[in-house]
Amino acid sequence: MTDLTHVDPTGAARMVDVSAKDVSERSALATGRLVTTPEVVAALRANSLKKGDALAVARIAGIMAAKRTPDLVPLCHPIAVSGVAVDLAVTDGGVDIAARVRTADRTGVEMEALTAVSVAGLTLVDMVKALDPAAVIADVRVEEKLGGKTGTWRRGAPAGTEGADA
Repeated sequence: MTDLTHVDPTGAARMVDVSAKDVSERSALATGRLVTTPEVVAALRANSLKKGDALAVARIAGIMAAKRTPDLVPLCHPIAVSGVAVDLAVTDGGVDIAARVRTADRTGVEMEALTAVSVAGLTLVDMVKALDPAAVIADVRVEEKLGGKTGTWRRGAPAGTEGADA
């Protein structure tokens, strides 16, 4: 079990000690999507939901969530989040969600980016549930991470081409 970073030799959960790691610029991009009905898509495009501007509320919720990730994910380090951008694009099938999180710290921000996307998606579900109680948050995943000891990683990039576009 010692190969797992968050497990000690006895199998107990632990927080990884990152104090010896160098501070470096790091960023992560995560994406996901809200899958919903054409009726909800039309209401989002017209900004006519009874609860208000769902996209603006979801954007702010995602930003706030990224900053609160260590409060939600038990072994996640509290880090200095330098920037969070949450982008929402209404499509014919729902809403595409993307979050880019940046820091200059000792560990990455993948969890913060995933949390931003997830909470933006949850917020959208809350905003549209009167019209579509079956709305789904789908495909939440890390697309890219930059910085730190391991450098660049992009989803879909062939092995050995870490700097390549996915």
